[in-house]
Amino acid sequence: MRTMLLVSALALTAGSALAQSANPAVLTPERVFANPGLNGPVAQGVSLSPDGELVAFLRARQDDVSVLDLWAAPTGAGEPFKLIDARALVPDAGELSEAEKARRERMRISQRGVVEYSWDEQGRYILAPLEGDIFLASREGGAVRRLTETEADEIDAKVSPKGNYVSFVRDQDLFVVNLATGDETPLTTDGDALLTWATAEFIAQEEMDRDTGYWWSPDERFIALQRTDESSVDIVPRLDISGGGASVVEQRYPRAGRPNAVVELYVQDVAAARRVKVDLGDNTDIYLARVNWSQDGRTLYVQRQSRDQKRLDLLSVDPTTGASRVIASPTSRAWVELTDDFKPLKNGGFIWSDESTGWRHLYLYNAAGRKVRALTEGEWPVQTLDGVNEETGQVFFSAAMRDNVEAPLERRLFRVDLARRSRPVAVTETSGAFNLNNTATAYVTTYSDVDTPPQTALYRADGTFVRWIEENKLDETHPFWPYRERRMDPEFGTLESHGETLVWQMTKPYGFDPTKTYPVIMQVYGGPSGGGVRPSWQPATTQLLTEAGYIVFRLDNRGEGYRSAAFKQALHLKMGQPEIEDQVLGANYLRSLPYVDDARIAMMGWSYGGFMSLMALTEPEMGLAAAAVGAPPTEWSLYDTHYTERFMSTPQANAEGYAASDALPRLDNLTGRMLLMHGMADDNVILENSTRVIDALQAKSIPFELMLYPGQRHGVRGNERQLQQWRTYLDFFDRTIGSRAPGVSD
Repeated sequence: MRTMLLVSALALTAGSALAQSANPAVLTPERVFANPGLNGPVAQGVSLSPDGELVAFLRARQDDVSVLDLWAAPTGAGEPFKLIDARALVPDAGELSEAEKARRERMRISQRGVVEYSWDEQGRYILAPLEGDIFLASREGGAVRRLTETEADEIDAKVSPKGNYVSFVRDQDLFVVNLATGDETPLTTDGDALLTWATAEFIAQEEMDRDTGYWWSPDERFIALQRTDESSVDIVPRLDISGGGASVVEQRYPRAGRPNAVVELYVQDVAAARRVKVDLGDNTDIYLARVNWSQDGRTLYVQRQSRDQKRLDLLSVDPTTGASRVIASPTSRAWVELTDDFKPLKNGGFIWSDESTGWRHLYLYNAAGRKVRALTEGEWPVQTLDGVNEETGQVFFSAAMRDNVEAPLERRLFRVDLARRSRPVAVTETSGAFNLNNTATAYVTTYSDVDTPPQTALYRADGTFVRWIEENKLDETHPFWPYRERRMDPEFGTLESHGETLVWQMTKPYGFDPTKTYPVIMQVYGGPSGGGVRPSWQPATTQLLTEAGYIVFRLDNRGEGYRSAAFKQALHLKMGQPEIEDQVLGANYLRSLPYVDDARIAMMGWSYGGFMSLMALTEPEMGLAAAAVGAPPTEWSLYDTHYTERFMSTPQANAEGYAASDALPRLDNLTGRMLLMHGMADDNVILENSTRVIDALQAKSIPFELMLYPGQRHGVRGNERQLQQWRTYLDFFDRTIGSRAPGVSD
């Protein structure tokens, strides 16, 4: 085993370099979950206008962080201004429909007000759905026009590419509004409870990162739209329990190994009012993964994924007839990862990524679908394709590319030449999230490090700073300023596991004394994701734990992070095994440190992190004293098809793997106390996952603690409930590994 400490300019192991005062303020749960938010004025959902002259973004209100307004900032001179004031337009937000609640849950939208918006391709309008209705903001003059005012929710609204129409889904049908005349026209009329048009199905929204079900062609002649028939999907009766009572929801939930919804794709000729069906093949048990138009609108590109997800076909479709042909087919022994790295070019070719070399890289294809050459290569992964400037022949992408351990932690912007082989050139030296305009002549980035809260700025494509969009400077005016001195910077390091390098981070309590011993809370997600170890501004809840005297530790196990295909696929067919092996490694490393109390190590996590916490608490080699288990999938055959089968195949084909990942047979091995939490209206990880554990523990007469949240879905929303949640966490850990734990003296 090798351990190496990583120290960089972004992650100093010493405390904050800011001046220290005699009595720095202690951060409390009551302040963390109050207004204004401690992160300061953070720009959310940032995007450049297509011409790069205006930046739009969402900002939480100072008086209520749960409500977002739409703001804009000129890329030249001038201050940011509020474009849409959510409360001014809709003072009394009503109850959202069940369909919209579910859609927002899939998109992880927890706030109200303006939660999403879109530009037209000309950059003349910004369209913003607001509390179920649609508003159109004109860039010139800033006038805001209300387009709908109905009882039903209008969802997934878009401005057509040339700005002549607005489209949206209402009551399972697709509508368009002619902006010149105001006429509203339904393009479909037979949508009902089981048959929906132009809406991404549950699986696409929850697991495929596809939130829409229709796509305009660039010339506005066509709309590609999906038709979803859920009649074949199993009904899973779900109790939706709130503080005012309970109702039974007959949820169509496609569990692993069971039937999916049948998804078809059509192309609507808007002017001719004619619709043709796209030929997706004879096998209907497939996934509609991605849909894109060529730049001239003459070709529709469709990515069709096989049910076992080991094959991804790229179809070239004639929109006038629906005829299709397969032009490329990446395959994998484990799974083919879906991305948004598809970019059609003017000459009919396109850029697309795959992991055929073991690392995700970008490739140039010709119009026939033949791979011409690699645009990127090496033992490092591309994270996203961010933009293409065909005038200058530059391709922009984000990647982790350094010859050191820092690589998995970062995300920098690079460029390569489109026309010839070239080495990537770094556009930025710092990590961030990047949003380029359509022509890739400018970008907006949001940056943070361990000492800097999220800052958003505009740059030219060559990396030249233009202006702040949201500087969010940590000074006397910042809401976090009173608490800065007790914030401890995380340390970073690595461990070796099965030939792979794992990265970790550790945050120590304020006033840390290496001659003393401390309890540790291991925070975990553990499942397939971008990873949780980041040299960035840390959540205020981390400081709540360090203020309570805990060391906070996080390890990205195999399966997490932007890494090689082999690193991610280590958990193939055996979820809950390699991840726990790596967390055991982390726990053993902690026990090797002289300042860690071996007997007081706990874990906490939500969703997959809840699964990991439960598996770790029942793993004797972990030796956990306690675990807070949030909304855990406890038996993978209860979870949905696309996610579960990607990693585990079906229960029928991988009975051994499913059995090994079932929490119930492990409950006799509990090594410490458990706090189990779950939302009582969770439509993602159904409450049954926790009730089966509750029933089994009671049948075994094993004590545990339980906190259920009426009306809450897969996350706990709102300051009041989150405050209660964190008070519960702190009380639980204090009694199990903290100052009130058995055998602990003051």
